[in-house]
Amino acid sequence: QVQVVQFGGGLVQAGGSLRLSCAASGSTSGINAMAWYRQAPGKQREYVAAITRSGITWYADSVKGRFTISNDNAKLTINLQMESLKPEDTAVYFCAAGSAPDIYRLQSTSTYFYWGQGTQVTVSS
Repeated sequence: QVQVVQFGGGLVQAGGSLRLSCAASGSTSGINAMAWYRQAPGKQREYVAAITRSGITWYADSVKGRFTISNDNAKLTINLQMESLKPEDTAVYFCAAGSAPDIYRLQSTSTYFYWGQGTQVTVSS
């Protein structure tokens, strides 16, 4: 079994920054990709960014250039540095861990088997 625990989040004004972190532990030998998703009230969960153990990254167009995903600690801890935040970034953010057969599956929900508890990010205008 794999446990995924998230840290960070909170309230920030538009234009500000926040950092989210996530750590996977347990039976992680099969994990080769981790990602961030978010879900705003009344909307479906959407992909934000992903990273492989080797450091390949993939971003949603809505966050490209503003958010940076990184990994460390034997690649099972990831961070999401969020800059120039907008009110439309307000959502519950979820960390996920899984196994991607290729880089094209990094943004597919079906790649990720293990999910964190969710963290609220609120951006005020």
